[in-house]
Amino acid sequence: MKTTEQLIDDLIKLAFAEDIGDGDHTTLCCIPATAMGKSQLIIKENGILAGVKMAKHIFQDFDPDLKIDVFINDGAEVKKGDIVFKVEGKVRSLLQTERLVLNVMQRMSGIATTTHKYVKLLEGTHTHVLDTRKTTPGMRIMEKEAVKIGGGVNHRIGLFDMILLKDNHVDFAGGINQAITRAHDYLKEKGKDLKIEIEVRNLDELQQVLTLGGVNRIMLDNFNIKNTKKAVQMVNGRYEIESSGGITYETLRDYAECGVDFISVGALTHSVKSLDMSLKAC
Repeated sequence: MKTTEQLIDDLIKLAFAEDIGDGDHTTLCCIPATAMGKSQLIIKENGILAGVKMAKHIFQDFDPDLKIDVFINDGAEVKKGDIVFKVEGKVRSLLQTERLVLNVMQRMSGIATTTHKYVKLLEGTHTHVLDTRKTTPGMRIMEKEAVKIGGGVNHRIGLFDMILLKDNHVDFAGGINQAITRAHDYLKEKGKDLKIEIEVRNLDELQQVLTLGGVNRIMLDNFNIKNTKKAVQMVNGRYEIESSGGITYETLRDYAECGVDFISVGALTHSVKSLDMSLKAC
């Protein structure tokens, strides 16, 4: 299995391949190979900054001679007009890396900013905001890193680092007991140590899980507030509880006050607005 660094390297290579192709002919036709210059990243909208580390990675991968001076780091609150960093080197390199750096930083900062708003809403509770697998294909590592920068918590990274028995798994397996039992048999057979989470759709399914046991976390799928409170009482601290499905910014606090440990929010990554910024010559 590839490491996080290898996945990021692959993404950067693919991004440059789709953008530059057989050459940035606009830059090549009008900028001499020896021309040197400097650009600066300017914030145009208030928010939470994310992607500085990734920007440095992109610059260095493309041209190791580029020099980056960072003034504001990931996780900081930024406002319109802030200068995040300056980068100096060959003008051709500055122009060819500009769009990828902006795409990554705008996207990551938008996710971090949105996550931060959700996290702030939960202050005073013990509930954490979780991301999901509803990410941009190929950009999951970056997007989940942005969630962490914004103060959220990563759920699983992919299908490989946790067993999450969702409704389809339960139905295809023949029921909750069969799904949980097979999960344990599989882990024993493969010699793996993975946490097990199971999704329940109603209080009857929850009771089945509580009777059998053998899980680390229970996901309450599309429960209303009344049933969420009842579920928390039934679990009584024996397992972690995650609320999921149909929860909005407006209802987030209500679910947290039911006593759940986690609330998963697909909107952190699947429909977030990018934070406005620009990379300009200086």
